[in-house]
Amino acid sequence: MFQLSRIFRISLVCRTHFSTAVRPATSTAPIPIVTCKRQQFNLYLHELPSDAERLKLGSVPLATDGWRHRKSSGDYFIIHPAQKAHETYGLSERTFQQLGIRDALVSNLNRQHVFSPTHYQVEGIQTVLDGGHTLLAAETGCGKTYTYLLPVMEQILRRKLNEKEREFNTPLMLIITPGRELAQQIGKVATELGEGLNIKVRVILGGRTKQHMLNPSFEDVDILVASFGAVSKLVTSGIYRMEEVRFVALDEADTLLDDSFNEKLVHLMRRFPFHKNHLQDLGENVQGTQLILAAATMPANMDEQLSKLVNVATIEQVTSPNLHRLMGHVTQRFMRVRKTDRPEILLNLVQQDQKRRIPTIIFSNKTPACDFVSLFLNDNGCPCVNLNGDMIVKLRLGQFEKFQQGEVNVLSTTDVASRGLNTVRAAHVINFDFPLYTADYIHRAGRIGRIGSRNDCLVTNLISSQAEIASVQRLEHAARTTNVLRNVDANVKGIIRRTIQKHIDAAAKLEM
Repeated sequence: MFQLSRIFRISLVCRTHFSTAVRPATSTAPIPIVTCKRQQFNLYLHELPSDAERLKLGSVPLATDGWRHRKSSGDYFIIHPAQKAHETYGLSERTFQQLGIRDALVSNLNRQHVFSPTHYQVEGIQTVLDGGHTLLAAETGCGKTYTYLLPVMEQILRRKLNEKEREFNTPLMLIITPGRELAQQIGKVATELGEGLNIKVRVILGGRTKQHMLNPSFEDVDILVASFGAVSKLVTSGIYRMEEVRFVALDEADTLLDDSFNEKLVHLMRRFPFHKNHLQDLGENVQGTQLILAAATMPANMDEQLSKLVNVATIEQVTSPNLHRLMGHVTQRFMRVRKTDRPEILLNLVQQDQKRRIPTIIFSNKTPACDFVSLFLNDNGCPCVNLNGDMIVKLRLGQFEKFQQGEVNVLSTTDVASRGLNTVRAAHVINFDFPLYTADYIHRAGRIGRIGSRNDCLVTNLISSQAEIASVQRLEHAARTTNVLRNVDANVKGIIRRTIQKHIDAAAKLEM
């Protein structure tokens, strides 16, 4: 009886989403920043500390300070949106044509319901058009893909006017992604942008590499979009030739530059004359390659990794003021729950979403939990598709499209779906497992509140372990002090490796 009543009390909090959790304050009421079950921890706009940047973790009372106690189950706090989505991204008064993008490209862009650039896109497009190496660092959902695709496609169209005929499978642009779904998405966007403009786009995905090698296709290719594993093998085997590539884009560069990919990526990137790009800027008659990096989180050792490819001083950084900040236009709810209660709470949340026809993405940290969520929801009458990196390719392909196209409104996934995917139809993200790394939280939350998303999006976090509480406290502190999130590092393998090395070094000192 006690267990059921506790779950019922928590479910009352669940039902606040898309209603009271996002209800704007009246003109006379104080504007909430953080509201809590224990109202003494509520924070309002007029109470924000004046010297917030200097306040360190531990100097501000947090609702989560008491969450390590076994009786804290049922507690919660909510971070409220402080602005609208259009205020976050900020549309520019300039047009794409004024930036140097031709009418035909802009017309195709308009068909994708994009009519005006944001302030960030204006700066990014101009920088890429200038021809130098560029790092596009900005929050998820702000349109970084268009920011590099438009100026590069404009340059490709200019180049093709005077270009000699190229051999088959020798692209002008190479776009590398860490995963299959993102490569498919970018390929679709590039194809739609190039419609009727004689720009040939080709997408190659991992899992079919052996088939490509045994039975390769040869065709005109201007833009090659590929997951890293696939392109690495097909380039090494000579099926795709890289000598004509003048633009290389690493999408989700923070992931590609982490320890999971780094050594093999550097080996592939050394094929390209990035160093000559700088000489080209100085007016010398050379054929250099422009490097473009797009990232929503920046690894701590980004410069160290990039220095293996290019002179870091030649990279122009276009950084958003919202980088490494909590999304100011999305409600984020944190609930302290018992681990055994999570399935029932999750079912309650999803059933509420079903009634409102709200597309929902549920994140788990590992494949077994992801599989459990999918099976549990389907067994309880909530249709759900499953997507994780351990699935065999035949099962994995098409899963994400079922969610994107509205065949199913619930997606259970791991972090394989957290990077770069344009999930504008999603309105609710649920962290069934809370991520232990801030970069993972930023990417997961970024599946909603994107340009083109609805205005009442919500993130719900179920917190059930001691290890998760420390991660939550960093987020709560950032919300209460309006600080940038600290220690945002997407290189999780690097973090683990450095942590292990610290323990080894400490043990060695003790033995001395």
